[in-house]
Amino acid sequence: MRKLNALLILCFALLFAATVQGQTNPGVNNAELNGNYAFTFNGFSGNTSVSSVFAAVGRFAADGAGNLASGELVTNGVGAGASSPQSFTGTYSIGADNRGVMTLNFAGSSAKLAFAMTANGNAQLIEFDASGGAGTIGSGTMEKADTTAYSTARITGDYAFGAAGFDNVNNRAAIEGRFTSNGTGTLTNPVGDLNGYGTDYAMTFTAANYAVSNSATGQGTMHLAFTFGGTPGSLNFVFYVVNSGKLFIMESDAVTTATPLLNGVVVQQQTPAGGFSNFSLNGNMVISLTGLSLCGSGPGVPKAVAGLLTANGNGALSLTYDENYCRAPNSVTGAAGTYNVASDGRASIMIGGYSLVAYLVNSNQVFLFVSDANVLFGFGEPQAAGSFNNSALKGTYAGFTTNPAAFGVVVFSGEFSADGATPTGNITGTEDIGAASGPVSGAAFQATYSVTPSPTNGRGIMTITSGTGGTAVIYMISATKFVAVSQNDPNPAILDFELSSVPASSSLSSVSLNPASVAGGNSSTGTVTLSGPAPTGGAQVALASNNGAASVPSSVTVPAGATTATFPVNTTTVASSTTVTISAVYGGVTTTASLTVTPAPPPPPTLSSLSLNPTSVAGGNSSTGTVTLSGAAPTGGAQVALSSNNGAASAPPSVTVPAGATTATFPVNTTTVASSTTVTISAVYSGATRTASLTVTAAPPPPPTLSSLSLNPTSVVGGNSSTGTATLSGPAPAGGAQVVLSSSNTTPARVPSSVMVAAGATSATFVVSTSAVASSTTVTISAVYSGVTRTASLTVAPAPPPPPTLSSLSLNPTSVISGNSSTASVALSGPAPAGGAQVALSSNNGAASAPPSVTIAAGATSATFVVSTSAVASSTTVTISATHSGVTRTASLTVAPAPPPPPTLSSLSLNPTSVIGGLQSSTGTATLSGPAPAGGVQVLLSSNNGAASVPSSVTVPAGATSATFPVNTSIVLFSTSAQITASYGGKTLAANLTVSFLIPLL
Repeated sequence: MRKLNALLILCFALLFAATVQGQTNPGVNNAELNGNYAFTFNGFSGNTSVSSVFAAVGRFAADGAGNLASGELVTNGVGAGASSPQSFTGTYSIGADNRGVMTLNFAGSSAKLAFAMTANGNAQLIEFDASGGAGTIGSGTMEKADTTAYSTARITGDYAFGAAGFDNVNNRAAIEGRFTSNGTGTLTNPVGDLNGYGTDYAMTFTAANYAVSNSATGQGTMHLAFTFGGTPGSLNFVFYVVNSGKLFIMESDAVTTATPLLNGVVVQQQTPAGGFSNFSLNGNMVISLTGLSLCGSGPGVPKAVAGLLTANGNGALSLTYDENYCRAPNSVTGAAGTYNVASDGRASIMIGGYSLVAYLVNSNQVFLFVSDANVLFGFGEPQAAGSFNNSALKGTYAGFTTNPAAFGVVVFSGEFSADGATPTGNITGTEDIGAASGPVSGAAFQATYSVTPSPTNGRGIMTITSGTGGTAVIYMISATKFVAVSQNDPNPAILDFELSSVPASSSLSSVSLNPASVAGGNSSTGTVTLSGPAPTGGAQVALASNNGAASVPSSVTVPAGATTATFPVNTTTVASSTTVTISAVYGGVTTTASLTVTPAPPPPPTLSSLSLNPTSVAGGNSSTGTVTLSGAAPTGGAQVALSSNNGAASAPPSVTVPAGATTATFPVNTTTVASSTTVTISAVYSGATRTASLTVTAAPPPPPTLSSLSLNPTSVVGGNSSTGTATLSGPAPAGGAQVVLSSSNTTPARVPSSVMVAAGATSATFVVSTSAVASSTTVTISAVYSGVTRTASLTVAPAPPPPPTLSSLSLNPTSVISGNSSTASVALSGPAPAGGAQVALSSNNGAASAPPSVTIAAGATSATFVVSTSAVASSTTVTISATHSGVTRTASLTVAPAPPPPPTLSSLSLNPTSVIGGLQSSTGTATLSGPAPAGGVQVLLSSNNGAASVPSSVTVPAGATSATFPVNTSIVLFSTSAQITASYGGKTLAANLTVSFLIPLL
């Protein structure tokens, strides 16, 4: 593989190593590696001061003669991100002991691997080319690939997945889950869990898809988008197809704290009819887990755990395990626990306060992690039926270090032979070690072992006698596979051993069924076991059933090198319990096993609801949660897991619905909060999740009290109302505040029984109704709220006499010459009240004007005012109005135009002005300045000389402007002048008349 600088501390290698020998008869077994392969690798790269996670996936074709072609791999590591697919060629050599070495040639570089072949033609590998304290250290597997599965369409059905790794600062993370592939690139019904650096989060998927992008190499991509803990996330993977039921996956995102480098596998999920259930975990399962622990102030220390988990098929289990934790061994025997399997295969497990999450691949086969800071991740594999002792661990095995969790883990691969001796067995072998200081090839290994069936079936102790010695604990999965964990390695890992060679012959030793009793319609798994590994080409075992209630395939093949094979036993519904005999025949030997098919039980209940009462509480108070099942809880009760998404409210880890019951309650305790906080409480049972929201509010202020009661007005005339106001010391609580009201005397004053102050308000008003009273009466109005009483007094007065009304308006005179005035008088029907009665006045015409108002003095009944007039051209009628208390009175005033001024004497004339006395007269004309008024004008006349006489007066007729009068003369002896005068209106005018004498004719 392409190298990133790395350092490996050589420790476990020294523990195992004694003498060193090279590969014997190199190339003699090259034919064992032949065909197309996919591979996966994970480890660390670095130097003496720093290291970081590194991984790779890829494929190649081996020709069986030591040559590699069509090689391709993708790598990922800190600071680089996933590489583009890198092409390579190479060579390999497999020795007589099935140990091999392989060189991968890239453009400008190369990488070297050591590997050990297993009986099924696969291999376990380590990188084998670090030197000088730097390089890449890690391990992996390569498995035969089915090239006909190199298409998107071949990836179809149910799958489970699991992957683990590290981020850019070596924090550990893991994911596991399941999905259904539709063969077109869409992944449906995805469910998953993520252990993010020690915290388990449910993955809520928003998108999931895949594609086999290269049908020649089987390389593809997968995208998962989801939320966890309310945070959005996404992971992108590159994968290589092993077959339609298995993919090697590696995360292709750049390595950050948000996207750790995860490396793992996707495998076909064998979902039973009707889905998984608690019965899917029934019997023994060997678990092996790797994690990283903080054991002080330094960097993380690898942790390895192996054990045997025994489930009863009904939600109860026990676990015996051995671990190397913080560089110290620890063993636990028979730890009791509970589990619950959902129909999609997700299992929640509780053991001694620890929470584990598993996803089933098949019955008793799981991906598994522990929800703690160690981020333990690994696998559970069904333990083959039967009792395991030293004789079961016999043959040649390929072993290697799996899934190193730190740079300090020593990796090896090798071939080991166990003799099966009793009471002490012996293991010898040869291993190849990948060390930062340089590879160690062919280190000899020796150990003794002892495996017992009781108290823990298949648990054994291996004592290493080569190198520096040491002890490891063994757990047998089958006669062809076991796992081990060192008890004194400072950097432990799970060690995996699988059969690598096939004996000449073997016979059928047993057939077993797990479980041995099923409800009709469910299935059981049969296992045929040979006395030794199956020969080349495998061993075909014939199968039969004696009753149609259970059916089996006609045969099952035990693969070459294996000692067991499983087969499905499908059942039909039955009316009553039926015992069926299953027979297996191989090599002339027949073995049988009995299966009891029982009537199907009613469907298990599901979680139907979660409710909270109340749904809102003040911080510091509690609410009661109720979980409800769709039916009665089974025997042993139903344990419902509980959680809260916010520390403002906490629920217990779980609540148990008692057997036969459908509900159970639990307390939800809260803490004080500064502001209203919504908390989601979740309940999970049998794969179903229900949630309910609880609002935690800030502690309310002290309840308000009644602070005052007021009335406005405080005195009313009976029959009128007053408005009361009840005021609180603070806002009314939710639902409002009901204030109780009362009157000390309901005859004159009445109130409603209560008034409601609205929620959030501080006051409310109400009406005080009154009745007529004969005399002034004081009534006490009372208000009561929360034990506090407030009062206010209301005076109800008798009704006063009716106020006087405006009875008349008169004018005197009713007609005036413009410029003159008239006197008006307003009169009331009774005496004016205290303060007097103001009467509003108005005129409808500017020819006459009145003041705006006139006041009738208190006690008086009338008042006068002056109506002034202005000049008019013609007679005008004006309406004068007076208004008081809604009553209006009017009177009319006629304004006449002013008469013209009286005429004066304007002239006096005589015609002629000279006459002969006694013979002639003159005519005088008195002229006025204007027409004479009615009755005419008498103008007085006089003469100052008797020679001329005038009448005493002359009258100018009415309407005329002048009048004439005669001026008679007398004979005069000589010419004389007479002065005629006219007087009128104090004015006198004069005119002279010359009276001449008659001159006699001679």
